[in-house]
Amino acid sequence: MPHTPIDPDGIVVLGVPNYAHGMVSEGAGRWLHLSGQVGVNPDGSTADGALAQCRRALANVAALLEAAGMTAEDIVHMRIFLLDRGDIPALRQARGEFLGARKIPSTLVLVSGLVDPAWRVEIEVVAAR
Repeated sequence: MPHTPIDPDGIVVLGVPNYAHGMVSEGAGRWLHLSGQVGVNPDGSTADGALAQCRRALANVAALLEAAGMTAEDIVHMRIFLLDRGDIPALRQARGEFLGARKIPSTLVLVSGLVDPAWRVEIEVVAAR
């Protein structure tokens, strides 16, 4: 199923890495909706620091995509809940490492807290193939 990012004239291009205003997915296919993934390691420990938590949350996303027979190329939307505005550079770094040059629609929401006070980020993904 091909996915094409869209950023039409008349809507400002935000200049945010890996960001597109929309995504067109064409054809019949399978859809995957992931629960929010956090920076918790397989042993149950929380990764240390914002960058490590962002990387771990995305590694968890990758593992779920793989279990569904998908890859990061199949992501059509990402929603991110971030605890601290100061962690945006770490998030952008981890997201760039994960997505490469690929642009996807996404939403970033700054929140006052997540379920566990040690968590700094939670990432939801929708994928289609």
